[in-house]
Amino acid sequence: MDVNVIRNFSIIAHIDHGKSTLADRLLEKANAVNLRKLRDQMLDSMDLERERGITIKASAVSLDYIKDGKTYMLNLIDTPGHVDFTYEVSRSLSACEGSLLLVDASQGIEAQTLTNVYLAMDKDLEIIPVLSKIDLKSARPHEVGKEMVAILGIKEEDILMVSAKTGYGIDEVFDAIIKRVPSPRGDIHAPLRALIFDSVYDDYRGVVIYIRIVDGSINLGDTIFMMKTRRSFVVSELGVFKPEMTPRDILSTGNVGYCIANIKSIHDVHIGDTVTFAKQGATAALPGYRQPLPMVYCGLYPANNSDFMPLRDAIEKLWLNDSSFTFEPESSQALGFGFRCGFLGLLHMEIVQERLERESDVGLVQTAPTVTYEILTHDGEKVMVSNPEKLPSVNTINEFREPIVEAKIILPVEYIGAIMKLASDRRSKYISTEYLSEKRAILSYKMPLGEIIFDFYDKLKSSTRGFGTLDYEFIGYEPEDLVKLDILVAGNRVDALSSIVHRKKAEAKGRNLVKKLKEDISRHLFEISIQAAIGSRVVARETIRAISKNVTAKCYGGDITRKRKLLEKQKEGKKRMKNIGNVEIPQKAFLSVLSTDI
Repeated sequence: MDVNVIRNFSIIAHIDHGKSTLADRLLEKANAVNLRKLRDQMLDSMDLERERGITIKASAVSLDYIKDGKTYMLNLIDTPGHVDFTYEVSRSLSACEGSLLLVDASQGIEAQTLTNVYLAMDKDLEIIPVLSKIDLKSARPHEVGKEMVAILGIKEEDILMVSAKTGYGIDEVFDAIIKRVPSPRGDIHAPLRALIFDSVYDDYRGVVIYIRIVDGSINLGDTIFMMKTRRSFVVSELGVFKPEMTPRDILSTGNVGYCIANIKSIHDVHIGDTVTFAKQGATAALPGYRQPLPMVYCGLYPANNSDFMPLRDAIEKLWLNDSSFTFEPESSQALGFGFRCGFLGLLHMEIVQERLERESDVGLVQTAPTVTYEILTHDGEKVMVSNPEKLPSVNTINEFREPIVEAKIILPVEYIGAIMKLASDRRSKYISTEYLSEKRAILSYKMPLGEIIFDFYDKLKSSTRGFGTLDYEFIGYEPEDLVKLDILVAGNRVDALSSIVHRKKAEAKGRNLVKKLKEDISRHLFEISIQAAIGSRVVARETIRAISKNVTAKCYGGDITRKRKLLEKQKEGKKRMKNIGNVEIPQKAFLSVLSTDI
């Protein structure tokens, strides 16, 4: 196929600005899907995406569009909008030459809009600005258009007006893609170089890799070579997405498609790797991707200890499809064997846990999330700690450093006071205020990441009636007065409930936490003490009374010594039970660390 008729583009936007709906209209206009099979969110294939109404995984589809008697192949990649899935967006943009930038005509520019624009600029992509949802009564296209011109530095005449719901402006979008997005750069006569931008595991066909052909071409039966893993495989199937997987005999420069080559082990494939030929292949690999830095960590344990191996298999298969999370085995006295997993954010953590439970049918227990801290010891050594249990002895710590992010909050001006107070309560340092228009502003803060990951986003939304949006970028570590808060249940330290908190908030958090645990842990046949401690100092305590049985109920009068004997016998039994009994801690108790509001 002639490279000049190929256009590779993506759709980028803030969450809920209409990416998936626009993708539906593009598929419909290009007759890519039978009208009987067409449904909303056509490219969102996971049940989880459809239930939540958000895009989690980037999806690719090839559209054949006829313009002036000429057939163009338009390769579309629909991307997520939430800040936790920025890495997914970045990977998708590496396979494109252009992007449709969607901005909701009623909501205007939001936090993730700016982040996605910067990502596209870094990749040197052609950006086509699109004002979506102009059919809404609350739409303010003229005002939002001025925002886009002022903030994004684009020309007003380049902005397209679209209503994906009604289909208005879809023809203009196709025309702009063909005219403005450049055709792929690459040499069809050079040795094969293909970028792996995603992959999935199929129980019957092994690993299926999603590739963008940068140079050369690939045919059925070719022997390919993975430049990073140094493994060779014979291609058994090639194809493109229509949006179903549609076989082809050849993929050439500029094409986006899939490749099946009897790859049985997930460790033979790395996202961002370069595929070439085993013989007379390319010598220089493609740049690939920078490995994302996990920002939030938690422990995932099987509810049933016998499910450890099925959980391991499920995590490895999911990692193949989402390499932005990390995992390593760990053990806990309270929960047994499990995994310490790193995520890009709280939503990412929630999505991974739910996907694991659905796809592996394994019940999971999740520990409280934490961020990575940097410890400087008296010996001058730097230690990275993502699990409070791995914290070095207090005597060896010279400096305790926490991760700091630069947070940008876009909100209506009438809520600035409320958000400034919220940010101040979270130990934030004010940087600046910029006004996008008379009604909207951007607040910038330096903020501890640990103060964001629990409920800051929820409080931001409630304080601004849903109009505030947040985006943040990691900028480094700064020293702070932090301590480890331990929780002891029946005198035994529960490692899965340990957390690292600021010293000023430690006692208040400890008191709130033990009160919450008292509600969540059911009564046993013996008395249970719940304590919060900093080192050897107990800062809070609650006691769960034992379930009592009236052992003297059958004693109607008579000698009082008989009743005392029965009561003493019961007391001795409870004492012995307390020494050998185990306290059952439910999953909601581990989540109490999340819901404790300080």
